[in-house]
Amino acid sequence: MRYRNLAIIAHVDHGKTTLVDGMLRQSNIFRENQLVEERVMDSNVLERERGITILAKNTAVEWHGHRINIVDTPGHADFGGEVERALKMVDSCLLLVDAAEGPMPQTRFVLRKALALGLKPIVVVNKVDRKDARPDEVVSLTFDLMVELGASDEQLDFPILHAIAREGRAWREAEESGTDLAALFETIIAYVPEAAGDAEAPFQFQVSNLDYSDYLGRIAVGRVRRGTAKPGDTVVRIGPDGRPVRGRLTKVFTHLGLQRVEAEQVTAGDIVALTGFDDLQIGDTVADPAAPDALPVMGVDEPTVSVTFSPNTSPFAGREGRYVTSRHIADRLERELLTNVALRVEPLGGESHRVSGRGELHLSILIEEMRREGYEFSVSRPQVIMKTIEGVRCEPFEKVVADVPVDSMGAVMEGLSSRRGSLLDLQQGETRARLTFSMPSRALFGFRTQFLSMTQGEGLLSHTFDGYEPFVGALRTRQAGSLVAMEQGEAFAYSIWKLQDRGIFFIDPGTEVYVGMVLGANSRPGDMDVNINKNKKMTNVRASGSDDNIVLTPAKRLTLEESLEYVGDDELLEVTPKSLRLRKRTLDPNMRKREAKRSEADMADGDAQLVG
Repeated sequence: MRYRNLAIIAHVDHGKTTLVDGMLRQSNIFRENQLVEERVMDSNVLERERGITILAKNTAVEWHGHRINIVDTPGHADFGGEVERALKMVDSCLLLVDAAEGPMPQTRFVLRKALALGLKPIVVVNKVDRKDARPDEVVSLTFDLMVELGASDEQLDFPILHAIAREGRAWREAEESGTDLAALFETIIAYVPEAAGDAEAPFQFQVSNLDYSDYLGRIAVGRVRRGTAKPGDTVVRIGPDGRPVRGRLTKVFTHLGLQRVEAEQVTAGDIVALTGFDDLQIGDTVADPAAPDALPVMGVDEPTVSVTFSPNTSPFAGREGRYVTSRHIADRLERELLTNVALRVEPLGGESHRVSGRGELHLSILIEEMRREGYEFSVSRPQVIMKTIEGVRCEPFEKVVADVPVDSMGAVMEGLSSRRGSLLDLQQGETRARLTFSMPSRALFGFRTQFLSMTQGEGLLSHTFDGYEPFVGALRTRQAGSLVAMEQGEAFAYSIWKLQDRGIFFIDPGTEVYVGMVLGANSRPGDMDVNINKNKKMTNVRASGSDDNIVLTPAKRLTLEESLEYVGDDELLEVTPKSLRLRKRTLDPNMRKREAKRSEADMADGDAQLVG
C-alpha cells in the first residue's frame, strides 16, 4: 500500500468537515444503504452543537491503490495544542479558503505552523457558488499571506482548485466546473509526497494523540516513522526522561473511513493506533529495543489565559452536582492533562487550582465538558498570563478582524480603539467593511456582546494570538456594575418590574436566589443591592389607576462564554450541571462595603506615598 498523509486547514465554518464528508462518500467507504450523518467527522457532542472542530481527528480513504490519511485539524487558535501534533504526522496540507471571506485569523495561525514545518500546501477555494464570491482575489490574498508568513518558493508554487464542498464537487482553476471530487483526489496523489520511511529499519513510532477504550485501555495514535510492528512484539517506551521501559504491543490498528481496522502488521509511513502501554503520554516514542532512539519531544505553544477552579461555596452548593469536592475537581483536571497538552494545572493554596489555556474558548470547552459530566465548581474571571521579556513586562496581543456593515463601522472602530486597539488595515466595500486591529488579549474580555449590539447581530469577529507586546497599562473593559440580591428567596415579577429600569436582568420570575447572587447588569457604574423578593401587598381594594399591568422585559440568558466575559474581578461564576449563576466572592453586603472602604484607604495610602 502507498500512503499519502494530508492535513486539512481552514477557518471556522469554511467547509472543511463538509469537504471530508464528500471525500469519504466518493471513495466508497460507506455501504450504499448506510445512514451517515452530515459533518460525520465532528463526532464530539460539543462539536456538533457549535459547528466547530475541537479535536484533531484522522480518517483514511483509498483511491486507485493509494491510501490517503486525512487529519481534520481544529480551525480555532485556542486549540493550538491539537494543531501542533496533528501537523507532525503529515507531509502536506490542504488549505481551504472561503471564496467570499478569504483568509481569516485562524487560517493564519494554523498555516504559519504548517509552513514552518515545511509542508507544501494545496489551495482549495470553497463556496465559489456564493453571490459575493471573489475567487481570483481570494487566491491573491492567500498568496500574499503565505509570503508574509515566510513561505519558500516551492511552497508558493501551489496548485489551486475551486470547490462546492456541500455538493461534493471540485475542479482545477483553469477547467470547467466538475461533477465530483476526482480532480481533488488526483491533485493529492500528484502533489503530496509519498510517505517516507524505511520498512526494513528497526521500529520507531511517536505518540501524537491518545484515546481510551474500556476493553483495550489507553490507545496511542501516531505515525510510524520506520520499520514494522505487529501484535505481540516487544518494544520500549521512551518518555521525557529518556529512560526506556519495556512492554509488549497487544493490538495494532490502521484507519479506513471512520473505523479503526485491526491489522496483522503496520508499516512505515502509515498513521496507526497501538495498544499495550497504560502510561503512554503524548510525545513519547515507542521503538524497537535493539534501537531505542527517541524522537524530539513535540513543542506546544504556551497558555495565554488562566482561571481559578475551586469548589462551589454558595448557599446552593451540592444541590445539582454529582462531583462537588476539591478532590473530585483535582482528579478530573489531572485526567484532562493526559490528552489536553496545551492545558496547564497548578494547585493553589487551599482547595483551588489555577487552570491555564490557549484562550477563553479553550477553557470554556473544558468547563462545559465538566458540567455535563456532573461536576459542580466555581470559576474566577479569566486573567491573561504576563511574561517578562528582556526585562520588560509584556502581555499577549491578538490580531482582530471585524467584518461589519458599513453603517456600524464607526461604532466598532471607536469601541476597539477605546480598548487600546491599533488599526492595521481597513477595507471598505459598498455594504460591508473589514477592520484589522492589533490589541491586548484582555481588552477582548466582554467585548463580543457589545460588538453584536453595535452591529445588530450582523458583524463577524475573529481573533488569534499574535505574540507578546509591552504592557499597555490599566484597561477598563466593563463599564457597568451588577444588580446583587440582598435577600434570599424567590424572585417575584412585581419586584423585577419595579427594578427593570435600573438595568438588565439575567433571571426570570420564580428563580430562587440567595444573598450576594448577581441578578443582572446595572445601568450605571458600581454595584447595587436590590430586594427581588418583595411581592405586591394584597388588599381587597382595586383601582384602575393603581393596579398597573406588569409587563416585563425578557431576561437576558447568558451563555457560558458570555458569563466568562461578564464576570468581574470580585465575582465568581457558579457552574453546575443545570445552572450557571454569577455571584459575589463575598456574599454578605456589609462585608463587601467594609472591603471596598479598606481598598479605597489602601489606594489613598499608596497615592500619598507616591506623592511623598
